[in-house]
Amino acid sequence: MKKRVSLGKKSVLVILFLALVLTAAAVLNSYRLYAGTMDKHYQMLAIDVARTAAELVDSDWVKKYRDEVDAIYSRNPAPEYKNEEERTAYFRQYDPLKDQDYLAVQELLEKIKEANGVLSLYITYVDDKSKTGVYLVDADSSENGCPTGQWDIIYEQNYEVFEHPETSFPAYITDTQEYGWLCSAGVAIKDENGRVVGHSMADISMEAVMNDRQAFLIRICLVMLSVTTLLVLIFIGLVNRVVIKPINSLAAAAVSYVEDKKKAGGKDGRSALEKLEIHTGDEVENLCTALRQMEQDINGYIENITAITAEKERIGAELSVATQIQASMLPCIFPAFPERSEFDIYATMTPAKEVGGDFYDFFLVDPDHLAIVIADVSGKGVPAALFMVITKTLIKNHVQLGESPGQAFTAVNQTLCENNEAGLFVTAWMGLLTISTGDLVYTNAGHNPPLLGRAEGSFEYLKMRSGLVLAGMEGIIYKEAQLKLESRDTLYLYTDGVTEATDIYEKMYGEKKLQTYLNSHQGEELESILHGIKADLDLFAKGAPQFDDITMLILRRE
Repeated sequence: MKKRVSLGKKSVLVILFLALVLTAAAVLNSYRLYAGTMDKHYQMLAIDVARTAAELVDSDWVKKYRDEVDAIYSRNPAPEYKNEEERTAYFRQYDPLKDQDYLAVQELLEKIKEANGVLSLYITYVDDKSKTGVYLVDADSSENGCPTGQWDIIYEQNYEVFEHPETSFPAYITDTQEYGWLCSAGVAIKDENGRVVGHSMADISMEAVMNDRQAFLIRICLVMLSVTTLLVLIFIGLVNRVVIKPINSLAAAAVSYVEDKKKAGGKDGRSALEKLEIHTGDEVENLCTALRQMEQDINGYIENITAITAEKERIGAELSVATQIQASMLPCIFPAFPERSEFDIYATMTPAKEVGGDFYDFFLVDPDHLAIVIADVSGKGVPAALFMVITKTLIKNHVQLGESPGQAFTAVNQTLCENNEAGLFVTAWMGLLTISTGDLVYTNAGHNPPLLGRAEGSFEYLKMRSGLVLAGMEGIIYKEAQLKLESRDTLYLYTDGVTEATDIYEKMYGEKKLQTYLNSHQGEELESILHGIKADLDLFAKGAPQFDDITMLILRRE
């Protein structure tokens, strides 16, 4: 059994989920705003420091010193040192260039560096061939500084300086294994003609800033979680008081409905729903009002159902009696003529409802003449059954007066048309057999053609132009046909409930399947044949409901 989760738990889960999502979004946005603000602050600081150095340094000296350094660097750009001796020998080339002017520029850079608290401040120039930035002067004169001639690969985001030398290095933040977190910026140093002779570069350590970021993230998480927890608790309390408790009260009142019905209300005659006081002014109150109205409607519905059920039981009892009466009107005792050895006859009728519109009949007009009738009244139920009784009675009366099948149908049709306000009609087939000779005179009023099975042959459908249905139109003259039944010939009559029976796929049983079955069971007893056909219909239908009466009659001349 599936475990059920209460609305209260679902509400708590939804609230917690939304709170966590909103908290996470708030923390991320706050952190992003804080980080962006700090990054921009240090980027602007780096640019300002680099710009100050670029403005204070003598550009003519920078141009002169750059040309002297480049003369040495261009001979061996971006060298790779195999050992410390090679490295020392490389940098010793630049020592003669470090005169008093060099030391004065270095001292100036150191003062600017200390005044602004930056990590590094230095002057470089860009070498197009090696795609490097070559150090000219570093404010740090210690071993940690970058000596003249040292080079660094320029990052791709700064490649624009090769195409546009006048472009400054934009402020950017990097994280490298060698230098760690740095915020760097460069400003072009230009001579009096506006040509770029170098770049002043400023590096600011971002290690402390990154630590502040983490600390800020922890603080904002704790604050937001505290605020969120408080708000969630308040909201859960409100939801429980405004929604959950009223709904639980409604559920309890609804559950007690059956018990209230047994007790015919409380002591004051009111149900639990009627006693319930919910005044939330929202959908919950509307739900309470709707449930009260539904309770009233259900009570009225139950009363109606009780009355209808009683009436249905009365009608069912009457229909049961009608079914018995209808069954008693049809010949149902077999063998029907045990004293007659010239022929054998059997018939069945299975109504789709309690009473049906199909009927069959057979009777001796005189000792040498047997009349057989099968018919299907349009419609179902009691109206069709009543019309069936009238039709059956009229046909039998006219035949017993000595009329032939065609004459009887002509007279019956006229009578039925005169009193047929309901617009019902009947398909019918009738034959009159001369027992001694086997001569059969028959007529058809829009009915399914019978099948004739010869003793030495197979079942075939009788070919005769059918007349109009009975009660269809006044003044119709029904024609007759005749055939001769030899010994062991079999005549099978049926209604369309047989051939038009459908399976669960809406596929009909059909005339061909019926003919095939009769041919494969031709020599069997008549009762066995009809019961076999009904069983084959049930097998074919595979449980599909029966919508039409199934009526069959079979006659064999011995």
